Amino acid sequence: MSAAAARRRKQLLARQKLQEDVDPIQAQLKKLLADEDGLKEEATAYEALQLAQSQVRKRVHSGDFKGAVDLAHQASLAILKQGRVSVASQLLTVMSTVLRETHLEETDDILAKIKELHDTFTTVMEGKTGDETFRLHRLQRDWLRRCVQWSSELGNIRFGHQDLQALLAQQSWIMVSTQADSMAKPNEEEDELMELKCDAVTHMALAEKPMEIIAWLKTLPAPTNKQTKSGHTCPPADRDALFTRAVLCLCAIENLRDAYTLVTAYINEVEERDTATLTKSYTSKDDGKAQSHAIFASMLLRTCEKDARTGPLFQWLLRSFKRELDGLYKAKIVQSYTTKIGKIYFNIQPPPSMLNMMENMMGMMGGGGGAGGMNPAMMQALASQMGNM
Repeated sequence: MSAAAARRRKQLLARQKLQEDVDPIQAQLKKLLADEDGLKEEATAYEALQLAQSQVRKRVHSGDFKGAVDLAHQASLAILKQGRVSVASQLLTVMSTVLRETHLEETDDILAKIKELHDTFTTVMEGKTGDETFRLHRLQRDWLRRCVQWSSELGNIRFGHQDLQALLAQQSWIMVSTQADSMAKPNEEEDELMELKCDAVTHMALAEKPMEIIAWLKTLPAPTNKQTKSGHTCPPADRDALFTRAVLCLCAIENLRDAYTLVTAYINEVEERDTATLTKSYTSKDDGKAQSHAIFASMLLRTCEKDARTGPLFQWLLRSFKRELDGLYKAKIVQSYTTKIGKIYFNIQPPPSMLNMMENMMGMMGGGGGAGGMNPAMMQALASQMGNM
C-alpha cells in the first residue's frame, strides 16, 4: 500500500469513527445495550432491536459487511443475556441473513461468535418448559440451520463446519426433551419427536462425533419383543432406527472411520447381545426374530471395504433387510443414502428417476426398493469376516 493510499485509508477510518460518535441512533443504541437493567424490560429490548436492525442495514449498504455482523452479534448477545430471547431471535435472523446474502466468508471469528450466541441461549433457556419455550427452541434450531447452510455454501468443509453441525445436532436433541409437553395433538407430537431425533443423529454424524450419538442411544429403551419379532409391521425401535440411519449417513458421505467407531461402540456398549448371538439369530430362518440392525450395519461396512465387484452382495444385503429399512422414519430419505452408497462404492448407477434424489440425499425426495429373499451362503460369507467388529 502506497503512502497516499495509507493516508486516505486513515482519513476514511477517522471520518467513520467521527460519524459514529455523532450519529444519534448509534449513540442511543450504545446507551441501551450498556443498560443491563433496562434491557430486561420488553419495551427497551424492542427499542434496542429496532435501532440495531437499522444500524446493521446501514452498515450493509455501506459495504461494511463484517461490521454489520459484529454489531448484530454484539446487540443479540446483550439482549440474550438479559433473558429477552424472543427479541434476540429476530436479530439473530438478521445476522444469518447478512451472512448469506453478503457472501461473507467463513472465519474462525464468526464461528466463535455463533457459538457464543448459542451457548448464551442455552444458559438462559436452561430449566424452562412449556409451549413458549419450545417455540423459542425451534427458532434457535432454525437459526442454526441457516448458519450451517451459510457455512456449507461459503466455508471450506462439505455440508458445513463440524462445530456448527454439532451445535445444530445438540439443539435438536435438547428439543426432544422439551417437546413432550408442548404439542397438543399426539400424532403430530410423535412425528415431530422422531423428526427431531433423526435430525440430531444425522447432523451429529456430519459433525463426525459418533460417540455423542452413542451417548444419546444409551438413553433410549431397548427394542420390545413386538419390535424384534420376525415380520413385524410396527416401526423398528427408535434406538435401532436412529443407529442404522446414522451408519447409512456416514457411509454415504464416505466416512467409514466414524461408521466403524459407531458400529463397534453400539455392539459393545448399547446392544445387549454379543456378536455371536446376533449373527446366529440373523442367519436363522426359524427363530422368529427380525434381522438385527447391528449385524446389518457390520455387514454393510465389510461390504463397502471391498471393490465394485461385490455390488451384487450389497444389493442382496439391502433386499434381505428391506422390511426394516422400509419401516424407518421417512424411508425415502434412507433410500437416498443407500442409493448414494451403491454409486460410490459399487458403481451402481441409479435410474434417472432416482438421480436427483441421490444428489440431494439430505433432502426429502426418494423412491422405494425391490423385495428379495435371504441367501444363507452370502450371509455366512459375510458373517465369517466380522471377527474384528
